[in-house]
Amino acid sequence: MTPTTRARSALVAVLASTALLGAAGMPAAAVPPTASADHAGYDSFARLGYQKAVAVRVLKGVFEQGDTDVVDRYVRPDYIQHNPFAPDGAEALKNLGVGFHQQFPDAEYDVKRVISEGDLVVVHSNTVRTPGTRGAAVFDIFRFQDGKIAEHWDVGQNVPETSANGNDMFSTESWPRTRQPGPAWLTASSKKLVTEAFDEIVVRKNLSAIDRYFGPEYHQHNPFAVDGVEGAKVGLGAYFEAFPAVAFSRKRVIAEGDLVVVHSHALTAPGERGTAFMDLFRVRNGKVVEHWDVIQDVPETSANDNTMF
Repeated sequence: MTPTTRARSALVAVLASTALLGAAGMPAAAVPPTASADHAGYDSFARLGYQKAVAVRVLKGVFEQGDTDVVDRYVRPDYIQHNPFAPDGAEALKNLGVGFHQQFPDAEYDVKRVISEGDLVVVHSNTVRTPGTRGAAVFDIFRFQDGKIAEHWDVGQNVPETSANGNDMFSTESWPRTRQPGPAWLTASSKKLVTEAFDEIVVRKNLSAIDRYFGPEYHQHNPFAVDGVEGAKVGLGAYFEAFPAVAFSRKRVIAEGDLVVVHSHALTAPGERGTAFMDLFRVRNGKVVEHWDVIQDVPETSANDNTMF
């Protein structure tokens, strides 16, 4: 992590200062459910489950086994890639997986959380290339089309040795301590709350809104930020003071139950490439009670013609 990224991480992250889906537990998913919603207006439970299972199967198949068949089965040939270090296309993904597995045969894509809304899936993981190392925290977003993965975005950050808040980057501290998203009827209200909070506090820089949107039991997982609402106020205020021209643009918001992911782009000065953020918020009783994030500087060059957003 560069000094600039660390500074941004330490300050910005104070904003939010299942059993896991494993490869062996994946359903066959040979025929994807339709993309229609049920009578209550929520996304089809079966379709969302299918998308989540496929996303995890592809990640673990590609990066743990170098499995090219899983790409042929579940990824569109015209796959659009937003990771700046990888080219477009399913063939490029297969080549990446084979090369990665040869170089890191014991790598693990340790999936922590998976949520899905509409045609999008978010996977929060600890990727470990070499056993015994801390690895990286990664958020992957997949867009599905006709039952196959059509597009991908991600943001990754190395896990540091220590944490300012005593929490790791992956655990759940708020009650109940589960990694599963809450019931579907919470999705709309959770998404509305987090979108409003992000826009008011981060985009419009209104720190007084933190008390309105954050619960007193607020838990922080950014390793450079402390727990608690007061920590959020102090840290985010220091960030805005250090980077008075910073501008955040919200790119996409994805929610399931009580979990909400915000994918955003921050520019601290005109003309710079900026920083990619993925923030995951947990909502309970109408307040944000927990936060995880990953922060990555946008590199100078890209292996594809797409941006990270």
